Amino acid sequence: MTTTLLRTAADLHARARTGRRAVVMTMGALHEGHATLIRAARDLAGAEGEVVVTVFVNPLQFGEGEDLDRYPRTLDADLEVAGQAGADVVFAPSVDEVYPGGEPQVRISAGSMGERLEGAARPGHFDGMLTVVAKLLHLTRPDIALYGQKDAQQLALIRRMVRDLNFGVDIVGVPTVREPDGLALSSRNRYLSAAERRTALALSGALFAGRDRHAAQEALRARAREVPATRARVAALNALGESRAAADAHAVATAGGPEAVRVAARQVLDGAARFTPPLTLDYLALADPADFTEIGDDFTGEAVLAVAARVGATRLIDNIPLTFGTLGAAS
Repeated sequence: MTTTLLRTAADLHARARTGRRAVVMTMGALHEGHATLIRAARDLAGAEGEVVVTVFVNPLQFGEGEDLDRYPRTLDADLEVAGQAGADVVFAPSVDEVYPGGEPQVRISAGSMGERLEGAARPGHFDGMLTVVAKLLHLTRPDIALYGQKDAQQLALIRRMVRDLNFGVDIVGVPTVREPDGLALSSRNRYLSAAERRTALALSGALFAGRDRHAAQEALRARAREVPATRARVAALNALGESRAAADAHAVATAGGPEAVRVAARQVLDGAARFTPPLTLDYLALADPADFTEIGDDFTGEAVLAVAARVGATRLIDNIPLTFGTLGAAS
């Protein structure tokens, strides 16, 4: 399909709208993860709606010493990817269009949630992110905006901002897209050498180890619940040779939980710290997605197992959702 490149909000606002407008916000360097978001936007907007992809490298969310200058800018290729995925418009404004008169004096504050995990590692990042998201929502005027779950803390903060400040837009999260070896798709993956990429696989490897430990715990807990504490049942289990399995299930049910998930993930990351080149861990967290505080052993509900690390000069993040306290639930 033909995708229109627009540079100003005035040109975007001049377009006739007959259906719902769905927006996908990016910083360019589009890959299959972005294409998945655009296809999801196309489905939600429908044949009568419109899909707008924004391409804007936001200077406010890059801290001192971060990769603003070397962040890839590939607009021609981005247009092709966006068009093939179903975008009607690529909106690629200049810095002056988004921030007329220079950096804004009034900005959105991410609050205490924005100071944890990614916010602690990158001070001011989430304030800059929310400020540009707010501006782009105003400039593009969408009915729906889609964001990847790979940036789980970002997604949570956007949802909170939209709710707290009464933005009239639906926020949709789209699951993380991974390469065949498990590495989460990211524009920064192109910075990795072959050796660095092998080390970087420890991020997803750690998450999968935590997920598998959690699944094993849930299965053993389910088995423990199926073993009534009656002498007749114990005798029957002994006859079947299952008493050890029941005892193991009871041990896991009482000694597992979130900490066991953290331990399983950290073992993978600790091993990667000895690789060549090594992985340097920023954080590993098992957090409540409502506020991104660490969950306790008695936590029930949805949680996010998140990791951030550096491999060489490249910083990468990843996460997976896990459910605690629901029989047989694992993501």
